[in-house]
Amino acid sequence: MPEYKAPQREMKFVLNEVLNIEEHYQRLPGCEEATADVVDAILEEGAKFSERVLSPLNQIGDSQGCKFEDGVVTTPDGFKEAYQQFVEAGWPSLPHKPEFGGQGLPESLGIVINEMIGTANWSWSMYPGLSHGAMATIEEHGTEEQKGTYLTKLISGEWTGTMCLTESHCGTDLGMMRTRAEPQDDGSYNLTGTKIFISAGEHDMAENIVHIVLARLPDAPAGTKGISLFIVPKFVPDADGNVADRNGVSCGSIEHKMGIHGNATCVINFDGAKGFLIGPPNRGLNCMFTFMNAARIGTAIQGLVHAEAGFQGSLAYAKDRLQMRALTGPKNPDGPADPIIVHPEVRKMLLTQKAIAEGGRAMCYYTAMLIDTTSKSQDASEREDADQLLALLTPIAKAFLTELGFECANHGMQIFGGHGYIAEWGMEQNVRDSRISMLYEGTTQIQALDLLGRKVLMTQGASLRKFTKIIHKFCKEESGNKALKPFVKQLSEMNKEWGDLTLKIGMKAMKNRDEVGAASVDYLMYSGYVTMAYLWLRMAKVAQEKLDSGADDADFYKAKMITTRFYFERILPRTRGLVETMLSGADNLMAMDEALFSVE
Repeated sequence: MPEYKAPQREMKFVLNEVLNIEEHYQRLPGCEEATADVVDAILEEGAKFSERVLSPLNQIGDSQGCKFEDGVVTTPDGFKEAYQQFVEAGWPSLPHKPEFGGQGLPESLGIVINEMIGTANWSWSMYPGLSHGAMATIEEHGTEEQKGTYLTKLISGEWTGTMCLTESHCGTDLGMMRTRAEPQDDGSYNLTGTKIFISAGEHDMAENIVHIVLARLPDAPAGTKGISLFIVPKFVPDADGNVADRNGVSCGSIEHKMGIHGNATCVINFDGAKGFLIGPPNRGLNCMFTFMNAARIGTAIQGLVHAEAGFQGSLAYAKDRLQMRALTGPKNPDGPADPIIVHPEVRKMLLTQKAIAEGGRAMCYYTAMLIDTTSKSQDASEREDADQLLALLTPIAKAFLTELGFECANHGMQIFGGHGYIAEWGMEQNVRDSRISMLYEGTTQIQALDLLGRKVLMTQGASLRKFTKIIHKFCKEESGNKALKPFVKQLSEMNKEWGDLTLKIGMKAMKNRDEVGAASVDYLMYSGYVTMAYLWLRMAKVAQEKLDSGADDADFYKAKMITTRFYFERILPRTRGLVETMLSGADNLMAMDEALFSVE
């Protein structure tokens, strides 16, 4: 099993040299304490915890899984103890408001730490990870009393949180949900229903679990307009905010899954459970999007972590494994064969992993900075711009990075050959763990419809134009950069093409709405490749400037330039096929009558 090593040099390159994170923090009220020294110290400690505590538990969690007996879930060996260390070190409180016990540091810094934790042990990371969305929802929509009771305990890590949306008969189509909430004389509600696929829904790591639940009031209108949002704790707090009576919440079973075995995916039953309304009645779905957006950015991180884990494991193996001779002559003449890293096809897989992991890191951190701005900037127009960009980039980051994270996990397994199929090497676990990322928090297909239908076409392209203008400005500024000129030209042409494709699909959709669904996934993937190309050029610009100035770490920057070239020449051309397929129309998908879909 590969040992995780936090890529701090890579992380600091993106944060400090590409995104100028310290300057970003100094501009935002309440973030001034996040100086370069403070950020470096936090990264160092996060790396130690991830490498020394969580990484050794990764394979244990996979092999043992969670145990379920009489409604009680027991997590794998070491998980509970690791969580206590996590809480004692203050990690859960990092990006939250001081008035509720948080440290007041930027949201983006918490996301950087989440990368380390997630790459070291994704299953474990989901327990505190789901709490983050619960905190964001209560902080945004809860009453002061709810914040005092629940938010403080969630921020400290004493309690954890979940999101309870899905029911067995409806997945994404939440308008069909049946869980009901009956109002009580004391202002609370009794919730009855069953939710499925609840990650971290029951466990032994914290003293209480706070469920954020969607349910219907008795007089609610049909469909999504009749959904309300509730806090439903496992144990109802007493007047002092301490754990008291057991609520009517129970775990009916845990799922037997392809991967993420160390995390309990639960069926949660609400049997007249006491709940408390968050936000206005029948506006629960609007409030839940606070939770969903946080969760979707968290899942984008998952795409990054599986690419990074695949790269770290397969790079070490490719340098060590001897197999055949290089086609250009022996590279290891004193040995019986050459290491497989000499072979072009192995290099292609390794460079794909490297390009996606490093480009994905830039995408996640760039998006995280937008979250900082939307929540902390005092400039209303700046907040609005950041919010529009975040709305556009969230479905791209979530779906694009998880699709490519899975691809990179598979490359890791392939580089190991037959050994990759054997559990002890850890590569097949990385593949299995990564597969869920394209399903939960909205499948790739749902994210694609959200991007093309809601975020682009329904805004008449306003959010897209805001981002393409940023890319256009960058390309114009760098048009004279000799080292980057061919790549800048390529990006500039594709940036224009992005708008042209949007217009063509929109015109088709005016005649047939199925054109949106037929083009959406290809459109999203195209959008992801162009977005990552922009971020790779920003990294290359910095790398070239460092090389020109004679920087000491020349090899690091040379590798950035070579990887940029690989991305533009080997990965970005994938968009040519996507253009053809997204414009081929809906008819080749919808022409066949349903009766002809048969097996004879």
